[in-house]
Amino acid sequence: MPTDSPAPPGSPASAAALRKKQDLALSLRYSTCEGIVAVPIVTMALPASMAISALITKGFPMSTPSIGIMGSLPFVGNFLQIFVSPFLMRWRAPKVVTVASATLHWASWVAFGIFLPRIPRHSPAQASLWILGWFFVSSCFGAVAGVTWSTWIEEWVPARIRGKYFGHRNQVLQFAAVVFLTLSGWILSRWDYSVGAFQAVVLGSVFLRIFSLRMQWISPTRLYRAPPPEPDSFREQAAVLRASGSFLVFVAFGAVWSFAANCFGPFYFVFMFDKVGFSALDVGIVTALSQIGGAFSLPAWGRLLDRYGNKPVMVVSLILWQLPMFLWCVVTPSNRLMLYGLWTWAGATSAGFVLGQFTFVLRLIPVHAKKMAIGFNLAVSSLVAAVAPVLGGWALSHAPAGWSSLDAYHASFVVQPVIALLGAFLLLRVTEPAASPFSTVVGAMRNIRTLGGVLGLSFLVNYVFVEKASRKDRR
Repeated sequence: MPTDSPAPPGSPASAAALRKKQDLALSLRYSTCEGIVAVPIVTMALPASMAISALITKGFPMSTPSIGIMGSLPFVGNFLQIFVSPFLMRWRAPKVVTVASATLHWASWVAFGIFLPRIPRHSPAQASLWILGWFFVSSCFGAVAGVTWSTWIEEWVPARIRGKYFGHRNQVLQFAAVVFLTLSGWILSRWDYSVGAFQAVVLGSVFLRIFSLRMQWISPTRLYRAPPPEPDSFREQAAVLRASGSFLVFVAFGAVWSFAANCFGPFYFVFMFDKVGFSALDVGIVTALSQIGGAFSLPAWGRLLDRYGNKPVMVVSLILWQLPMFLWCVVTPSNRLMLYGLWTWAGATSAGFVLGQFTFVLRLIPVHAKKMAIGFNLAVSSLVAAVAPVLGGWALSHAPAGWSSLDAYHASFVVQPVIALLGAFLLLRVTEPAASPFSTVVGAMRNIRTLGGVLGLSFLVNYVFVEKASRKDRR
């Protein structure tokens, strides 16, 4: 006879089980609600977001090299948090670290909104120093909050419901992002990029973030974190990593892709604002179209990945995404309407590549060196992504004599599709093994979400990647 029969109704064990179930339901509801009100500040905090791009092109015009440096700062934050987040989570529970770092990130935006009128608007050099210094601090706090939030979520959301719950949460947050992008674009355009318009968007976002932070803190999740397994020695992990040929090739591909996407990535928004005459509302709409395209295509790409595997689907998605990117080389003010179609197509076709990256890395992480592998992958991609926009800004500011600024931008837009398509040959050399557990890659997708901001793929900014529950988990 079974010995683990359910506790009788009214017993202490039954009451505890009911309370646990109620706490989980309340925590899930809080997580969705706090995500909605966090969308504005999270969306703005990434490089080349619509609002930030408007700020540094229309509000406080910055030089091209300074824009390149600004595009690199979130990736610098992603790199630095590798050395900070693990220490903090050994000191305090992930929930505490998440709320504390998110509060500091919020405070940096509050200070920025308040002191925005004091930034010298007609002195690009001084304005650049102010904005770059603030954005660096903000990016570091945001990187820590992003990684520790992923760890906290993985700690308390049961595996059996992750796919269904986060699928619903992602859809709700995608809708919220579309509303924010359109509304903030209208505000900035309607009030002609005045300091007051930027303050309204920033301070409105930080006001909503207050409710997000409160819901995170009062969410009745357990502050318990199981002790991590004893790691192998550094030498043993390094040996496992060196022997993981497919993983190392994948890291190389990721570095190539990070360079391709980020070299001139922050300047696509600058191009739309400065060279083709788009307003903030126009940019908000095209970014929202990318969001909608990605949201509608993700389920179909997921089915293709399940059926055919990650590598072939990623290559097809990358080709479909990058070939039309050559059309940016002929965009002018007279034919700028084609950008609406390009952004929608980019959102729809990129979704397969990005989703495939997540599921592919699950399969490639070497189990006996997972911490070193995750740190190595994130460090390489972060460093490359941090250097790339600085080089891109330098190249645009040193265009050959006789070239117009429009010619320089057109030439720069060749770089991403050419390098990305050549990088696909590296991807084809990767062997796809069985998947590793989801928990081995918590936080490893930080750069993919950050790159989503660079590429205008806003549906990735708040997207939570989840592994499909196995049949065993669903029982």
